[in-house]
Amino acid sequence: MAGEGTPILTPDAAGIAQAAALLRAGRLVALPTETVYGLAARADSESAVAAIYRAKGRPDFNPLIVHVGSLEQARGLARLDERAEMLAARFWPGPLTLVLPAREGSGIAPAVTAGLPTLALRMPDHPVMQRLLEELGLPLAAPSANRSGAVSPTTPAHVAQAFGPAIAAVLDGGACARGLESTIVALREAGHWQLLRPGPIPEAEIAALLGPPVPLENLGIEAPGQMARHYSPGKPVRLEAVDAAPDEYVIGFGAVAGHCSLSERGDLALAAARLYACLHLAAASDKPRIAVAPVPREGLGLAINDRLKRAAA
Repeated sequence: MAGEGTPILTPDAAGIAQAAALLRAGRLVALPTETVYGLAARADSESAVAAIYRAKGRPDFNPLIVHVGSLEQARGLARLDERAEMLAARFWPGPLTLVLPAREGSGIAPAVTAGLPTLALRMPDHPVMQRLLEELGLPLAAPSANRSGAVSPTTPAHVAQAFGPAIAAVLDGGACARGLESTIVALREAGHWQLLRPGPIPEAEIAALLGPPVPLENLGIEAPGQMARHYSPGKPVRLEAVDAAPDEYVIGFGAVAGHCSLSERGDLALAAARLYACLHLAAASDKPRIAVAPVPREGLGLAINDRLKRAAA
């Protein structure tokens, strides 16, 4: 037990079968992915999806990502054109979410799409999650397993601390390897596409396949992670800090030391994996404010800075 009243299921056949049974019954189970832990419910159940919103305190205009176990399952839920098929062949399973036209009659609960004609789909690259999806045979709505707007979870303990007995169980998949939510790409008409959320897959890799994106306009909330204030540790956050006041918890990077360092060597992949763990430590510290060292705005640093900007908003 990592939190009172929160069963932690082992990632073996018995634990996966128990998680699948809970999900079939409409219960909430936190599941591991290669990015962050997700708070999962069967995507075809209005009551189960409503339980996600209640548990997270999530605004009902914020759509949810649906996780699938196969390309065939994805094709039954949304319309995949040649571009979507190409991206899926290149990046699935993996940390890429595609926002696609939803199919009528797919059975997905309306709350999942928040009334939009599109559906956000992803095929996760985590062996425990993949075995669970195969065992279950159902698509899962699974936003990050944190309270709405709070720091995302990368360990079972983070989930247990956030929800306690409010969820049925956590399926233990260890610490998340990527530690940063998926890249979200929306495929538009006339061959256009847009980057809705930066993530582990750089925009340049998408552009190499599809050409340059269309600039993102203020179209409202269309995918997770687009709200101006998100990933909040509940304290004031100061960015680009090269020094600190006595009342600040310092998150370091590279040559800037801290109470917690994203990466002493300046490794952006390691920084992405440690980002939320450091924010959790900062939130739990007795320091009333948080200072974060500068992180280069290149490669994965673009996604890290996107999350830090929203945490500081």
